[in-house]
Amino acid sequence: MSKRHVLIFSRFERFWHWTQMLLIMVLLFTGFGIHGFLDLFSFHTAVTLHTGSALTLLLLWIFAIFWHLTTGTWRHYVPTSQGLWRVARFYGYGIFKGEPHPYRKAYQRKHNPLQALSYLGLKLILFPAIWISGLLYLLYALWAPVVGGNMLAWVALVHTAVAFAILIFVIVHIYLLTTGHSFKEHVMPMINGFDEIELSPEEEAYLEQDEPGHIR
Repeated sequence: MSKRHVLIFSRFERFWHWTQMLLIMVLLFTGFGIHGFLDLFSFHTAVTLHTGSALTLLLLWIFAIFWHLTTGTWRHYVPTSQGLWRVARFYGYGIFKGEPHPYRKAYQRKHNPLQALSYLGLKLILFPAIWISGLLYLLYALWAPVVGGNMLAWVALVHTAVAFAILIFVIVHIYLLTTGHSFKEHVMPMINGFDEIELSPEEEAYLEQDEPGHIR
């Protein structure tokens, strides 16, 4: 195995990541404004920005799901128990003792087991919960006469609770960027697409011959 810098994040993947990050930040700040935690915008402006950003993000997610399924990139998010405990132990204990990271990125698997599990939970639980509850809130006038009762309060509660869960994920995600390697080394792969990974001789030969622009 040899370590090389390989293009593992495509242009769309990087666009999707940064656009999603920007929209999520807008949604968090406008959501806090709607609840009265912040006073950056008027209530009407906060609601307008929140709704517009939410619909834009939902459209981006639809394209991202289609892209993941058609390109086979979804395989990077399939969780595995192999090495999961070692990675969890590293983040819970070893990282504070200066131990080396137990996971080495591979060409066919760029996320460590804990990352894959976390991202899968985000995509299959938190994201669907936030947009389903958000759409129910937005379309309340259509289903309220049928359901009746005070269901809107429960929808709002679920939406807010999931939003705080996503906020916690964002905070942990940013915190982990400051650990281990330098912040630049963590962030640059999502800017230029290249990251240092371990390649088998066959993978290295394939990239150098068939995709020379994807390896450095």
